[in-house]
Amino acid sequence: MRLTSSPLLVGLSMAVIFAAFVMGTVYLTMLWATGRSDRAAILRQDRLVELAVSKMQDSVAHDQESATVWDDAVERVQAHDRDWIDANLGRWMHSYFGHDQAFVVGPDNELVYGFSIDQADEMKAYASVSQAAQKLIASLRKRLAADDKSGITDHTLSIGETDVFRINDRPAIVSAKPIIADTNGIKQLAGEEYIHIAVRYLDGYFATSLGEEYFFKDMRFSWSPVEKARLRSFPISSKSGSVIGYFSWQPFRPGNMALRATEPALTLGGIVILCAAIASVLALQRRARRLRESQTELLRLAHHDPLSGLPNRASFTAMVSRTLATSDATILFLDLDRFKQVNDTLGHAFGDRLICEVALRLSATAKSALMVARMGGDEFTMIVPGTDACEIERLAADLIGAIRQPFEIDGQPILVGLSIGIAFSAGSLFDGSDVLRRADIALYQAKANGRNRYVIFGTHMDELMKMRRELEYDLRSALKERRQLEVHYQPIFGAQEGQLIGVEALARWNHPTKGFIQPDVFIQIAEEAGLVAQLGEQVLSNALADAAKWPRLSLAVNASALELHDENYGRRVADIIERFAFDPTKLEIEITESALLQDEAACRSNIDMLRSRGVRFALDDFGTGFSSFGRLQKLDVDRIKIDRSFVSGCGTIGNNEAIVQAMISLAHGQGMRTTAEGIETDAQKNRLRELGCDALQGFLLSRPVVSERIDEIYRRTEKKASDGQVVVT
Repeated sequence: MRLTSSPLLVGLSMAVIFAAFVMGTVYLTMLWATGRSDRAAILRQDRLVELAVSKMQDSVAHDQESATVWDDAVERVQAHDRDWIDANLGRWMHSYFGHDQAFVVGPDNELVYGFSIDQADEMKAYASVSQAAQKLIASLRKRLAADDKSGITDHTLSIGETDVFRINDRPAIVSAKPIIADTNGIKQLAGEEYIHIAVRYLDGYFATSLGEEYFFKDMRFSWSPVEKARLRSFPISSKSGSVIGYFSWQPFRPGNMALRATEPALTLGGIVILCAAIASVLALQRRARRLRESQTELLRLAHHDPLSGLPNRASFTAMVSRTLATSDATILFLDLDRFKQVNDTLGHAFGDRLICEVALRLSATAKSALMVARMGGDEFTMIVPGTDACEIERLAADLIGAIRQPFEIDGQPILVGLSIGIAFSAGSLFDGSDVLRRADIALYQAKANGRNRYVIFGTHMDELMKMRRELEYDLRSALKERRQLEVHYQPIFGAQEGQLIGVEALARWNHPTKGFIQPDVFIQIAEEAGLVAQLGEQVLSNALADAAKWPRLSLAVNASALELHDENYGRRVADIIERFAFDPTKLEIEITESALLQDEAACRSNIDMLRSRGVRFALDDFGTGFSSFGRLQKLDVDRIKIDRSFVSGCGTIGNNEAIVQAMISLAHGQGMRTTAEGIETDAQKNRLRELGCDALQGFLLSRPVVSERIDEIYRRTEKKASDGQVVVT
């Protein structure tokens, strides 16, 4: 028994030893291979982090140049115009570019202006930054005095200094840029320019977005290396080489993942181990390929818009520079009209899908374009070879026609328009930034001219932009003086009895030299310049003062979406009502459907608070938004105003009477009153009475008039009423 069993035991032992040797050799080999693969992957991730921080430094400096290389900026900071500085060099830098702090220092290095998201006191805010800022300012002034232009390119318009510092116990990029003129019209003493300081924190949102953008797991910032297993810490250093802190994350280890996947197979023996080793090598190759593909995808995402797949702003700017360096080309800036209403009423998911559909139509229509790109939001750009005006105009008309065709998403028809600004790189005009600026100005003019059209840049447009800035300045002055802005009133009459029942307050600007400025002009300027709250408060105050003379009449005033979404709007209106001892039940605030349907907390809170005090709300221009009939039952208002586009057909054959009748019936069913706008004929007036409309207003009945004229109408109406007569419209 022993003789027969011993060779078996030896064979089994040898098999075990051989199997153990094979498994050990394979396992050690795999450890070496996976470790090498992991180290290579981690080194690539280190380089990506370093590149991202460097790219952010360049981005902060580039963001500053959008407002610091500008004649107006030089003049305004020299005049210490704090409102202008705040709107263009302070809060705008935070809202548009995400900068956390912004400062302006004068030639004596004393603080002129400061803005900080985490410190209201500008001197305290600057104190935490001043030590780092002074280092950069000293170096920058030395370079400016020496007329050092190193680093200035087609993309970099001025020299600057930037570095990484510890600010408020947070890592931050600090960038210093001179405020200089963009023409030769202003002379500045070299080395004594005003300096703009921008601060962007590297922890918090930046660390989170860095992890999301480059697929780093658990990306965070710390002041010292994280002493945890399987975490990677990469130092962030200043230009002097001193370490500011560390970014840490859980690195992607393709080799380690492969090893864990193959460990169970090692217990199956030599043959299984050999097969598993082959499978592991193949798995490592696949994972390495995926890593390369991932890196390729990261590079693609760095130059393309992730939503539409089109090239992004960086790619487009680079293409413009390359093209204009060798040949003439045409730049088109495109902006969708009414896109915000799509987002507000149908939701951002519909808006995103619409952007993708628009990108496809633009690309299909502009086949001759060198590049079609998305700049962000609902803004697109394209560069077309050559400067043939006729061809470009045909292309612009085709683009507008293509976008004007209805889109259909999940059975929902969507109508939007397209405004286009066009600029040619004519002759020796090869400066890409200048051509882009001209296209942007032309786009602004297209939208100002009524949208859904194209405008080719003309030399007069620079003057138009200057005039707009002057109007903004004059509007600020008018709001401070409280003399130029007037309130006119359009009477509102009861539909059945024809008596004067109320007035609608309308803002009018009587400019001392330009005469009356159109409301759609100065109201848009007020909204863009952040003056709409002051304008609304002044109009309401003047209207309540006048309306005190007409106790029997209701008073309607308009409120913009910006006002409703201001959390202090309701309190301001309530204070003004109390100041004038006005009956709140006589006040009706007119709002738009898009403002109401956004249903933001501040908007809802303002409406609820004022309604609780007796103020009524009316929905203006009803019927012009999306799905108005379907949403009518959900709107918390007291009155709907039927838009003039529906009223115009009343009393004629083939008209909108059925729609108007449905509006009136639905409103009455919900306990709401109705007012028809834009009454211009007796046929319209009579038919709306028959349809049961509650109130009428329009040029047929009365144009907007001054308060003295309302005094006369009111006194005459009161006298008729006291004599037992009825004033019929």
